[in-house]
Amino acid sequence: MSDSRRFAVPGILLVALAASLWGSDAILRRFLAVGEISASVIVMLEHVLLTIVFLPALRKVRPVLGRLSPRDWAALLLIGGGASILATTLFTQAFSYGDFIAPALLQKLQPVFAILLAALLLGERLMRRYWFFFVGAVAGAWLISFPAQTRALFTGGEVSFAVQESEAALLAVGAAALWGMGTVLGRSLTPKIPFAQLTALRFTIGLPIGVIVVLMQGRMAEVTTLSGSQWWAVLWLALIPGGAGLLIYYRGLGRTTASAATLGELAFPLMALVYGWFFVGNEIDGVVLTGVVVLIGVITAMGLAQARRSDGIGVVDPEEREPALA
Repeated sequence: MSDSRRFAVPGILLVALAASLWGSDAILRRFLAVGEISASVIVMLEHVLLTIVFLPALRKVRPVLGRLSPRDWAALLLIGGGASILATTLFTQAFSYGDFIAPALLQKLQPVFAILLAALLLGERLMRRYWFFFVGAVAGAWLISFPAQTRALFTGGEVSFAVQESEAALLAVGAAALWGMGTVLGRSLTPKIPFAQLTALRFTIGLPIGVIVVLMQGRMAEVTTLSGSQWWAVLWLALIPGGAGLLIYYRGLGRTTASAATLGELAFPLMALVYGWFFVGNEIDGVVLTGVVVLIGVITAMGLAQARRSDGIGVVDPEEREPALA
């Protein structure tokens, strides 16, 4: 046995490490979102850095682009503009309302939308018990997003919804749905475009769309007002969860099964809870913790069931995760 094989890191540990890095993404995104800088500017700057990082992958992309159909180009635009720019902006904006736990964990709904959209857009057969998983995931998401209202329902108290917490939950769920769309569209393009080139095209196409959004909002001047700590936060977002996290995940995925990778991804919600408690001071009450257990349990069971079908959608593609910007 060679030394490289003897000391090789197990794939599931690499997946867990990547998922832990994605947890740091949420902390920094909240730090930036509650400041003076707008979500659209944060996302635009991330795409500037990620476009530079992945630019070498486009050296031989011209023959690939020449083989794409108009439908393929439409999918690329939706991935770059929708799953990358818009989804990441919605996710970042969700943190501006002050909560950390709910937006960070609601992105776990992404595979629920991916499986449904694969059936609607690609004509794939829905997995057995999908609607059972769907209802369970929605229940878990509700408990995480609206703990006070849940307690009021069971105690006979008045049920009222604060506009801010409702908007934060809707923004996070909207981002998860767009990432689900990106997973499905990306999967339809992978037979024609290698992963590295598809990732580079995602950021390259998303960047001008992000610039246009910032210009239309009249917020380009905010770039000059960023503090040193904000620049470091943006740099970390792009290079560590975005770049390194993505590479580590795929390295680990190549060394393990899809079902094991699904279990390794549990490090993300667990680290999100730790980060939220340690850095933000979020208290986790019984209702929220119950929601976390329900959501993680349902998504993990669905991922394992989908992995057994060996069709790839059950494991969340990190390229379509916000934390990986992917």
